Amino acid sequence: MIDSIQNILVQVSDFLWSYIIITVLICCALFFTWRTRFVQFRLIREMIRLLIHPDKVQPEEIGHDELSMEVKVDGEMKHISSFQAFVVALASRIGTGNLAGVATAVSIGGPGAVFWMWMLALLGSASAFIESTLAQLYKRKGKTSFYGGPAYYMKYGLGKGWMGILFAVLMIITFGFAYNSVQSNTICLAWQKAFGIEPATMGIALTVLTLLIIFGGIHRVAKFSSTVVPVMAVIYLLIAVGVVVWNITSLPKVLLTIVENAFGFNQAAGGVLGVTVIQGSAPNAAAVATVSHPVKQGLIQALGVFTDTLVVCSCTAFIILVSGVDLTASNGIQLTQDALTHEIGSIGNPFVAVMIWLFAFSSIIGNYYYGETNVRYIRDSKLGVFVYRLAVAAMVMVGAVVSLDFAWSFADITMALLTLCNLAAIVLLSRQAVFLLKDYRQQKKEGKNPVFTKDKMPEIADKLEAW
Repeated sequence: MIDSIQNILVQVSDFLWSYIIITVLICCALFFTWRTRFVQFRLIREMIRLLIHPDKVQPEEIGHDELSMEVKVDGEMKHISSFQAFVVALASRIGTGNLAGVATAVSIGGPGAVFWMWMLALLGSASAFIESTLAQLYKRKGKTSFYGGPAYYMKYGLGKGWMGILFAVLMIITFGFAYNSVQSNTICLAWQKAFGIEPATMGIALTVLTLLIIFGGIHRVAKFSSTVVPVMAVIYLLIAVGVVVWNITSLPKVLLTIVENAFGFNQAAGGVLGVTVIQGSAPNAAAVATVSHPVKQGLIQALGVFTDTLVVCSCTAFIILVSGVDLTASNGIQLTQDALTHEIGSIGNPFVAVMIWLFAFSSIIGNYYYGETNVRYIRDSKLGVFVYRLAVAAMVMVGAVVSLDFAWSFADITMALLTLCNLAAIVLLSRQAVFLLKDYRQQKKEGKNPVFTKDKMPEIADKLEAW
């Protein structure tokens, strides 16, 4: 029975990613690149400037919200700056997506998948700009913070409440259930390989810990994760760069192999899958930031795509390809473990296992948070949230014991549907993002620090709560 379901999931996933998603994603990336006049290349210096010199905007006094990423400390309002949002998003992506997602992409499409990841990063950063700018435009005021994302620009921007609910349901399924099963599966496979711990045993431990945290200790874990995860991300990045530098003489051969093997459906599908898995919920994170103009966060998020895919993902791919390990012998996180063990010795296995536990478990809590905000978007019900929390824990356990193909195929299908829904919305709303970009550029030419107020878009002013 399980094998039959897995075969169906694999076939549906292969069809979606090999034909539909790859076509739609590339067409949209080209469309947004053209509509913005190559914003990801024209304004690269501005992106870096915004990262180095973030806004000093003071947030409005807007109270308390239990799902907020902002808190009052000693009576003072703390807010998420554009730089902090960038760092948090980058740290969260230097995790399962980079270690397991890239490996999965390479195992599906071979070395050529890396080429498509690069192309999608270069073109897709325009899509990231559009969706993050729109998320900022239509963000809402919480009690202590801003919040928002695709469901909100669908509801208030397009005036399609049903579409917002559809997206919220897909977010709940994708992040709360599917991606959390992938995170659990990744942890269990890594720890089984490194320490011989059975997946079911680790699954029980993860499920219990998840229940304890989501029913009461999320703030303590968030504080721990915000300290430890970025440090681990930096350590991994240093090791990855070190391995690449150590094998620098092999780099030309690896690059040639990537280009020579780039052309084919499997290669493209692997690359598109890798990029999409890594990007995840960028608009939701972008909406939280406090900036003076929506375009500022759009530019920051576009830079994040460059940084993550062209630098971090490339390092992981290079480790795998330089090591010479058999790309078909293992998959996902175990392929990365094999490659790193080949390069740095026996410490590679436990190092990746411990690191992936920190990354993936933090992601489980983060995914739960994204799912709960969408449960509350549909209906703010205590019973609904209670049931959702139990379901999240159940999917953590399911992810521990199912096969890697089952976990990833389920996640691939739900992410494909989520991606199609979001792309449809941002294509329809792209005109507004382009208008904001022109307004931003005009203010820059006048020597101003760009500031947006809703009176500049009177036709939708009543929909713009945060401006």
